[in-house]
Amino acid sequence: MPTVQSPPTPEHDISHDEEIYELTENGNLAGETRNVRTKYEDGTSIDWLHEEALERQRSQSLRAHAGARGLLLPALEAAKMWIVVIMTGAGIGIAGAWLDVLVKWLGDLREGRCSYGFFYNQPACCSGLDPGEICREWQTWSEYLNVRFIFAQSLLQSFVYVALAVAFAGSAAVLVTTYAPYAFHTGIPEIKAILGGYVLDSFLTPWTLLIKALGLALAVASGLSLGKEGPLVHVACCMAYCLSRFFKQFRQNEAQKRKLLAAAAAAGVSVAFGSPLGGVLFGLEELDTFANETDVMWRGFVASAVAAVSLQWVNPFGTAKLVLFQVTSANDTWRAFELIPWLGLGVLGGVLGSLLIKLNVEIALYRRNSLLADWPVLEVVGASAITAAISYLPYRHVGNIFLLILTAALKIALTAWTFGMMIPAGIFLPTIAIGACLGRAVGLLTQGLYRTYPTAWIFLSCPPDPSVPCISPGFYAVIGASAMLGGVTRMTISLVVILFELTGALSHVLPIMICVMTSKWVGDALGTDGIYSVWIAMRQYPWLPPVDYHDQGETGAHIMKSLDKLVVIEDERFTPIDLNDLLFEHDFHGFPVVREQELLGYITRDKLKLVVAPLLSEEDTPEHHKKCSFSRRHSSLLEHERIDLTAALEDAVLQLRKEVPQELVVSMFQKLNLRQILFTHSGKLTGMVTKTDVVSLLTSHFPHAAGLSEKPQHLQGG
Repeated sequence: MPTVQSPPTPEHDISHDEEIYELTENGNLAGETRNVRTKYEDGTSIDWLHEEALERQRSQSLRAHAGARGLLLPALEAAKMWIVVIMTGAGIGIAGAWLDVLVKWLGDLREGRCSYGFFYNQPACCSGLDPGEICREWQTWSEYLNVRFIFAQSLLQSFVYVALAVAFAGSAAVLVTTYAPYAFHTGIPEIKAILGGYVLDSFLTPWTLLIKALGLALAVASGLSLGKEGPLVHVACCMAYCLSRFFKQFRQNEAQKRKLLAAAAAAGVSVAFGSPLGGVLFGLEELDTFANETDVMWRGFVASAVAAVSLQWVNPFGTAKLVLFQVTSANDTWRAFELIPWLGLGVLGGVLGSLLIKLNVEIALYRRNSLLADWPVLEVVGASAITAAISYLPYRHVGNIFLLILTAALKIALTAWTFGMMIPAGIFLPTIAIGACLGRAVGLLTQGLYRTYPTAWIFLSCPPDPSVPCISPGFYAVIGASAMLGGVTRMTISLVVILFELTGALSHVLPIMICVMTSKWVGDALGTDGIYSVWIAMRQYPWLPPVDYHDQGETGAHIMKSLDKLVVIEDERFTPIDLNDLLFEHDFHGFPVVREQELLGYITRDKLKLVVAPLLSEEDTPEHHKKCSFSRRHSSLLEHERIDLTAALEDAVLQLRKEVPQELVVSMFQKLNLRQILFTHSGKLTGMVTKTDVVSLLTSHFPHAAGLSEKPQHLQGG
């Protein structure tokens, strides 16, 4: 297209280069709009570079005040951060403790009630008795209703047990589906995505907090194959989000808000397991939050410690200890030959962990594409009835190896189905139960071999007298639990610390480490993704896993969208009405701005809305028909014929040549928290790659990526 020559114009209509850098009284460029705070919509990703720049600007303005004000204001801002961190830690500690009390009472209510107080659980009702004394204050429902016939007693007990389980689980499902759909599941995949820059404020509302906590108590008390550990991380993050809304510095900066949520997540794990150190390491390993942020790790440590102190102060277990499953044994030593069954448990944990993940994925996809998607409450009711009926079946011989293996098999099937229903559900506790059953079974087998062949060479390190304990099946249960958790979650360091804090089995840290290492190796060989990464891929959240990506000779050209497939804004071709139509027709997060393929810059959707809305605020005016210009140099239009939107372009846009290795492109997205990279050649735009494109590349090995994806409500149908 030939260049249009501008006719001579008066001097005041000419845009001189000097005017481009004219400063206002505040020291900013004239017409500057780059540092305007924008409201991100759910389903978008934050601009980390922009948010960090805003935070630096805010900190500099606070320190710029003269005198004592310049010293006190930054200290006051830091104090606000610590107020939210400490209040979140204390809040989740107290809430988690009372949640344990509520779950215990509801669970005991399925079997009976206290004769002198309806709201007493069984331990509270029978407190004060001497060891061996029979508790007559606690009555089963058949005793309370004075049913004398044994058959009628059995029918009544089983009916109440199953009916209350169905009532609790059904109530939790109704609360979630009716009032807070985001309160379902564990919440950790969403928290990982949010900490990575995904915007999902609807996931952290006060209403979601209330329904998640209440629904979690009902779901756990129903006896379904689920745990409270993962959902407590969600509850803690909801608390931190609600508290942060009282302070402007968190409301107006998404990066600061995420640093706060990272500390809250550590506090949630601390309360869930009674593991303050494990909470911090969980944030470091599983949530990828502390890698480059020492201050964030420090806040997580404080929040985790405060949460643990609050939990111990309430003392929900009545033991004055944080340890939930304490391992006690007269013999804390272990023998070298035990490494053989423990390595076998590691292999078994990796295999069964991968099997559980694959079963859970297939069931989730079946649920989405079947009639069950329209009847979530009915599904929960049916699953709770089946689980309660199976759980009520009497078996008294815990040492029976066959029953332990059968229990583990049933637990795998029930957990694979339950994890994904429309109720709050964690996967840690059922996974621990599966591994503990298998571990104890292996321990009993090893103990049986020792008692049968006490003089065999492999048992030479044991005492010669078979009556002296040599092998502890209880420790094998801990080892099995670690193996199964490693196979399902693919956690390593934090898992070892959580387990020895959870059980107090400090003497067996080395065997736990070896077993977790083995289970992760085997699990990675059968499928590289843990349960949370799989759900993130299925929900299609824009989360970049911290993996080392290696290309096979591909370049940026193989992943980018070429210019002919991009929606671009042509400089001085679009009117405000055209730009508004562009926003309505496309829901992209931003648009490259070009002039005859020459790249001028990049404008985000939020900035474009911000500058277009005032221009269209009044009905038909001359401004509606002016052309929008994004460059003050070499303009082909007179100044009164165009609208200058140069200041709306992004401050910095990363440009690469399409010949660069694909590995470099992925690494830049991971390390710089970018939203897009533009590819140019001699200043001309050739293509673009976004964070979504890189996420699709990194999840391309998973066959069911985006299998459960759904747009946020404001984007549905658009």
